[in-house]
Amino acid sequence: MESSSSLSSSPSLCNTKKRKNTAVGAHEKAKTLKTEQEGDEALQSGRLSRSPRVSVPLDCLQQPITLNKLTELLHYAALGRTGGIKQPSWCRLRHQRKVEGLNVVIVEGLTQSHFYKHYLSLRQLRTKYTTRVTFTPSCNNVASGIFSSELPKMDCVYFSKPDNDLHSALKGHPVIAKFGTQRRGLTAYVLTQEEMIKKHYPVKGMPGFEEFVSTDSVDCVTDSSPLYGLDCEMCLTEKGHELTRVSVVDSDGNCVLDDLVKPKNRILNYLTKFSGITAAMLQPITTTLRDVQEKLRMLLPGDAVLVGHSINNDLIALKLIHQHVIDTSLLYRREFGQRFKLKVLAETVLKRQIQTEEKKGHNPSEDAAAALELAQYFIKTGPRQVVERHLEELWGYTIEEEESSDCKSAPTPSLRFADILQLLGRSVAFLGKRSDVALNLSNQQWYSSDKEVLESFKRQTKHPFLSVVQFSSFSNHLKRRVLHQEQLHRSLCANLRDMCVVFAGPFPAGFSERQVRRLFHCCGPVGRIKMLHTSVRVHAEVEFELLEGATLALKTLNGLNVQGQPMKVQRPMNESMLDLDLTLDALTGDTLNTSHLYAIKLNPSVAECIKSSAKLTDTRSTLSEETVTETFGHFGTVERVILPAKPGKHTRHACIKFESSEGKHAALSSSKYLRQENYLICQSLTPPHLPSWVAMATPVTTIRGDGEAAEDENTANMYHSSQDLEMDHMMKKLDSRLGKLFRSLPDSTLSVVVLLGHTSVNGHFPGLCLMEVKQGS
Repeated sequence: MESSSSLSSSPSLCNTKKRKNTAVGAHEKAKTLKTEQEGDEALQSGRLSRSPRVSVPLDCLQQPITLNKLTELLHYAALGRTGGIKQPSWCRLRHQRKVEGLNVVIVEGLTQSHFYKHYLSLRQLRTKYTTRVTFTPSCNNVASGIFSSELPKMDCVYFSKPDNDLHSALKGHPVIAKFGTQRRGLTAYVLTQEEMIKKHYPVKGMPGFEEFVSTDSVDCVTDSSPLYGLDCEMCLTEKGHELTRVSVVDSDGNCVLDDLVKPKNRILNYLTKFSGITAAMLQPITTTLRDVQEKLRMLLPGDAVLVGHSINNDLIALKLIHQHVIDTSLLYRREFGQRFKLKVLAETVLKRQIQTEEKKGHNPSEDAAAALELAQYFIKTGPRQVVERHLEELWGYTIEEEESSDCKSAPTPSLRFADILQLLGRSVAFLGKRSDVALNLSNQQWYSSDKEVLESFKRQTKHPFLSVVQFSSFSNHLKRRVLHQEQLHRSLCANLRDMCVVFAGPFPAGFSERQVRRLFHCCGPVGRIKMLHTSVRVHAEVEFELLEGATLALKTLNGLNVQGQPMKVQRPMNESMLDLDLTLDALTGDTLNTSHLYAIKLNPSVAECIKSSAKLTDTRSTLSEETVTETFGHFGTVERVILPAKPGKHTRHACIKFESSEGKHAALSSSKYLRQENYLICQSLTPPHLPSWVAMATPVTTIRGDGEAAEDENTANMYHSSQDLEMDHMMKKLDSRLGKLFRSLPDSTLSVVVLLGHTSVNGHFPGLCLMEVKQGS
């Protein structure tokens, strides 16, 4: 570390002529380094320069991305401009045509706070993924959202044109392929036990359903057996989704049961937008799950057939096993296992509006009746007539009398991502726990643990073009720690704050907060200053807005004479700072910062002002992108300059991104010369996307009865515990698995890891999206 007192005593700041001479020398040295750098780059530019690469512009890193933006990238990576897909506006994927596959790993339960809390433990994630951006999920089922994401209308040259007549349209239709063309009785549409097991319905004797209650069903039903429509609403509790309302209608459409149910566990979210359930509705309710289970057992005759839309979810919420069910989402089948929403089927087939926006949540009686009528209509009409009547409005086929070479007259294929890839002969797959994923079951592989998921993925001799892998162990672990996210966020924010703080002093008597601010402003934007007065001396706690500010203050101002009195600048000493040196080393070597440099411009007279502690009238010097590029372009090609100025404020500091790390190292090796040009520089430490995460994270502070916040300043430090050690161990294990999975990917695969984030009554905690294209070894 250079002596900071040299800043105040350097003769180069007093001798303009000498400064010019040394500056020229610096530029000559920089040119030499740049020439060497270009030569080295030329030797290895052959393969790497032509390999696909993904990056996010610095200004876009300040904004979080949603699932829609992520799918934009996946669509472009898979189909490119030849498929009519535009390059996403928020990122850049170079050499898209050379992308050989897509892999998305979804880690449930983890947030960006977890990543930076356990930053040192996540070596694989830190080093293998060069792009990192804040992620905020726009739906609960990200895997399903990826497979079912809609694409813009594509050029029909991508698809072989089917025969344009009714016979051809019916021949390969999923409904006809399953049920044939003949009209049959209801027993033809009752799910077999094998189908129920495959589609995760509660089945007696199957693992996971040991505590479920069974109805008194006969072994076989007939075509005259009674149909009953069923629908349930759920809320989110500490233990997951639990029943809050159940409705049953008989075969005539009469509602025979409509009960509100009090969940056993504490409710985190009533899901009112979907369920229509509010706290006021459940407040007087005493009916339990056990009560409605008994009512249903008494209500349903032995040969009853239950009808519902994705009725497996309702039975799981009821913890009920019933042998004979018809699922309308599987009657009106779509290509590749996709399912129509009940709202769409009701509107198209029954010509009835349900689940309308003006209604607060769903009406389960209405939904149960709609599902029942859809099943009755299908049975009465028969599969062929159902398909013929609704071929265009439901399945998107337009039948023309004559063949036409015009693409517009051809049957329009589904424009969902997974469908398009499979039509093009590219395989897709989902690996993870059992869940309702919008994908054909033949493309899903279910496992009970993350270890099994990883081992199965590694065993594959040929990887699918699009694979979505879901790790769920953290989600199960964190469900037992309700306040974990809020406490973790507070802890991490406190640690980040400590990393931006320095203690300075002693100062001469009467030295004011304003003078301290002016003094430390030369190292970066200063946030809060707290003056510390003792009976003898004056000290100050200075909090910078950026990690680099504190680093430069230690490097530049420690040991400086302030009005004849040496000043000491040091870090705070507390538990959170014990591994600070390791953290700073890791941040310095972070893949996000390999070619980034932090620079601040000083007024030419600042050194003399600091030396004499005279009145600092102006320590600022305005920067522009042009001047920064001109100055630092001598060390290497400057790819981008970010000037994070606030409206009406001077721009004094900049984040400089070089085209390669050699440019940054050349500038750092010339720091003495740059200081003579009134620049202070250091390696970038703050990840570029961090401000967007800090701005988005909104923990909710719990208020005690006396009106005081339940958390005090010590809450932030409560994580150094056995739970912390357990979490750190799990994070290391996760990091190892992600590293093994990445290594098993074929070269030129776009790899994406998504930490989903977390939203609850305790606040919103954003996730993190990491991206990299795997290069050949």
